[in-house]
Amino acid sequence: FPPSLQVFPSQDPLDRADFNAVEYINALFPTEQSLANIDEVVNKIRLKIRRLDDNIRTVVRGQTNVGQDGRQALEEAQKAIQQLFGKIKDIKDKAEKSEQMVKEITRDIKQLDHAKRHLTTSITTLNHLHMLAGGVDSLEAMTRRRQYGEVANLLQGVVNVLEHFNKYMGIPQIRQLSERVKAAQNELGQQILADFEEAFPSQGTKRTGGPSNVLRDACLVANVLDPRIKQEIIKKFIKQHLSEYLVLFQENQDVAWLDKIDRRYAWIKRQLVDYEEKYGRMFPPEWCMTERIAVEFCHITRAELSKIMRTRAKEIEVKLLLFAIQRTTNFEGLLAKRFSGCTLTDGTVKKTEVPPPSTNPFLEDETGAETDEIVIEKSDTDKPKKPKVPDNPFHGIVSKCFEPHLYVYIESQDKNLGELIDRFVADFKAQGPPKPNVDEGGAVLPSCADLFVYYKKCMVQCSQLSTGEPMIALTTIFQKYLREYAWKILSGNLPKTTSSSGGLTITSLLKEKEGSEVAKFTLEELCLICSILSTAEYCLATTQQLEEKLKEKVDASLMERINLAGEMDTFSIVISNSIQLLVQDLDAACDPALTAMSKMQWQNVEHVGDQSPYVTSVILHIKQNVPIIRDNLASTRKYFTQFCIKFANSFIPKFINHLFKCKPISMVGAEQLLLDTHSLKMVLLDLPSIGSQVVRKAPASYTKIVVKGMTRAEMILKVVMAPHEPPVVFVDNYIKLLADCSADTFQKILDMKGLKRSEQSSMLDLFRLRLPAPPPGGDNSGSLSLSAPTPEQESSRIRKLEKLIKKRL
Repeated sequence: FPPSLQVFPSQDPLDRADFNAVEYINALFPTEQSLANIDEVVNKIRLKIRRLDDNIRTVVRGQTNVGQDGRQALEEAQKAIQQLFGKIKDIKDKAEKSEQMVKEITRDIKQLDHAKRHLTTSITTLNHLHMLAGGVDSLEAMTRRRQYGEVANLLQGVVNVLEHFNKYMGIPQIRQLSERVKAAQNELGQQILADFEEAFPSQGTKRTGGPSNVLRDACLVANVLDPRIKQEIIKKFIKQHLSEYLVLFQENQDVAWLDKIDRRYAWIKRQLVDYEEKYGRMFPPEWCMTERIAVEFCHITRAELSKIMRTRAKEIEVKLLLFAIQRTTNFEGLLAKRFSGCTLTDGTVKKTEVPPPSTNPFLEDETGAETDEIVIEKSDTDKPKKPKVPDNPFHGIVSKCFEPHLYVYIESQDKNLGELIDRFVADFKAQGPPKPNVDEGGAVLPSCADLFVYYKKCMVQCSQLSTGEPMIALTTIFQKYLREYAWKILSGNLPKTTSSSGGLTITSLLKEKEGSEVAKFTLEELCLICSILSTAEYCLATTQQLEEKLKEKVDASLMERINLAGEMDTFSIVISNSIQLLVQDLDAACDPALTAMSKMQWQNVEHVGDQSPYVTSVILHIKQNVPIIRDNLASTRKYFTQFCIKFANSFIPKFINHLFKCKPISMVGAEQLLLDTHSLKMVLLDLPSIGSQVVRKAPASYTKIVVKGMTRAEMILKVVMAPHEPPVVFVDNYIKLLADCSADTFQKILDMKGLKRSEQSSMLDLFRLRLPAPPPGGDNSGSLSLSAPTPEQESSRIRKLEKLIKKRL
């Protein structure tokens, strides 16, 4: 299409690209009668043709005129461009002339500027040279007269001026001045050291000299000199100041032993006060002389204590060791309050971050807590799996020396924990099992809380003594007594299973005397098992928290060596054994009732009545035991659910096995068993909340097990009730309902129906023929899994069964 048609579409058929003349004529003259006005149509078309010719002629003429106008405009534009180029060239020439003129004008000015700059530099350098020469002369004269106050200011100025002549060192005069400055600095350093040696001689215990203005000014000069001069002054002064300490607390002196460790710290406190009074103004504040004296005292004390403890290691007792550590850590805390620790970190003191509030339940209030022998200053940042970073920069500066001897403390804790476990055992034997207290939901044994409180105290105490190998040793002790507690206190006190219910007979069961049947465990024993289970659950959770806290306290390099997984597994075993005991007890209490069921003459049952006595007996035992267990496990609900699941998994298969023993069964007997099975199923579904005022929906995992198991029992009885004639229908019905391809199960069904051996043989052959083919690639183990009926099919069958039971009743 032309662009005009794309913008302004035309509806005229003549403008279409697919125009067809024949179709157009047929459209104008569709019939013969329409040919009557053919002349009129032809005239209109001719008129339209003339108009189009006129339009085309006008357009062609217009295009010719436009071309001529365009050529004329182009020529005019070219002329204008030529004129513009000419003007631009004239402007460029004038600009070059102006630039040349400016250069000629400013040439002389630039020369004057360079001359002025050089002259200024020369004058400045000469002034510096004059100042340097005069300063060196004055410096040498003042040095001889020991005018250190003037020297301190002058020396700094001379050094600053000398830096301007670094690029002129090739000039002999400048080099000589630089050498004279260095010589003056060396002379000043030696002279100042000699003055301090004279004022504070290193020999002897008494100081013959004292502070003076000369020495104070000398310290200001030392700040400008080589740093080694300052370090030498500090070293000699501190050594002389602490020389008396080494004499008073020699290894052979009585005051040197740990029991009099307080005297060491009292001595340094007096010395620091004496220093502040006499020498506080002599040394510049930025030298931090008081802190340096205290730090050097700590280094000396740690070395001396290490030496004397190695010599007298056999005399170290726990109380003495903890006493010394307490006094030492208190002194380190005092240093942290008094000093910043800048001399320990090269002048950079890290700002202590405020730890976030603790969220770990294991340590509820560690801040400000006290152990038996040592005061805990601050709790560490409570972040899992991160070692403790002390906020005291002086932490361990002296107390580190006690770490090699902490085995005495570890051995003491080993002994104390052993005695604690023995006391727990004795108390349990003396006091007996805890009294039943159903209202509180089963109490945790108090000894458990005592054990972990002691663990907490030991852990906090040891972490203040060391965060290294002693913490690993203490962890090993913790592991040992966690296992002992689990076996001696928990597993060791679980009631032993007996055969006390062996006296129950079938006759007594059928009499249905309420209360005549007793469970193997008494009420007190059931409460004890639940209490031990709750205690083990508490120990399991608290041991995990203990492991996390130990990892926080210990050094990062040792974190991997702390692992209490084995101890947590031990408590898990105690929990599993406790649940198994509860299940076995209730299961064993139901055994006589199931035995009575299998001994009944089911072929002689003449009518269907209420539930059988054995069902009433099972329900009675469930109502007696389950509420007690549930109330005593109220604080550990998940383990009560485990108990219910394990009981269902144990009782239902046993019930089905006893069903197979009920043979032969009449039609009415099967209907009675079906009614009993349904009653048991309803009781089992309600088992988690049986006897409870608050009705809760049973967990889905438990309900699924009960529905699946008891539905199988109902299907077995339904197959037994079905007629065995014709055999093909009976076999197909069995396979459809039970989805069990085991010949052994089919044999048991035939026995329950009371069929003869000849009939059973033909039935078994037919059963093997009617089995579906095994899936390709599956194993041929003899027991194939068929698709089980859907829950909807099962519920439909159950409803039909209930209707049948109601009709029978």
